[in-house]
Amino acid sequence: MFTGIVEEIGAVRRATSTALVIAAHRVLADLALGHSLAVNGVCLTVTERGADSCAVEVMPETLRRSNLGLLRPGDHVNLERALSPAGRFGGHFVQGHIDGTGQVVALRPEGAALLVRVEAPPSVMRYVVEKGFIAVDGVSLTVVAVDERSFSVSLVGFTQQSVVLPRRRPGEAVNLEVDILGKYVERFVQGTVPRATGVTEQFLAEHGLI
Repeated sequence: MFTGIVEEIGAVRRATSTALVIAAHRVLADLALGHSLAVNGVCLTVTERGADSCAVEVMPETLRRSNLGLLRPGDHVNLERALSPAGRFGGHFVQGHIDGTGQVVALRPEGAALLVRVEAPPSVMRYVVEKGFIAVDGVSLTVVAVDERSFSVSLVGFTQQSVVLPRRRPGEAVNLEVDILGKYVERFVQGTVPRATGVTEQFLAEHGLI
């Protein structure tokens, strides 16, 4: 589980069809083999750990669902370690399970903020609501406007310096993960999830909530 608060911008050293090697500093502090690391919002498993880099494994489903297959040496990526029990929850529930990719349409300064508009497929847009949460390349952001085909988010100055999104150009792909709560509400309303008589630890585990 992640929060969408990016800890560091890393740089890709090597990219293959099965793994990424990423140069980093801050996230390596307590990172060990087998730990989860969100790379542009994608939850990946650490398979190697060096003094100034780590390797994470990717699989075909990851490449189909995300923009990781487009990465090349020198590209920058957002990095976040999995949330620890003692950590602050500054963003929203981010699983690291990408729903699909969107395309940056426009970036426009708005005072000290940066307004970014992203076009997304219907399978994603159905869950996007004004003032709701969405993770863009793993960054927890608030939706400020929505139309049928796109949504807009606004980045404050600090965020602009801390994530990759302001470096994107129109036409580039970004990873999108919608708020998981919306998807569960939809399934319960549709009646496709068996209704429980009470919320138990087993019920929460079965539905991926713990």
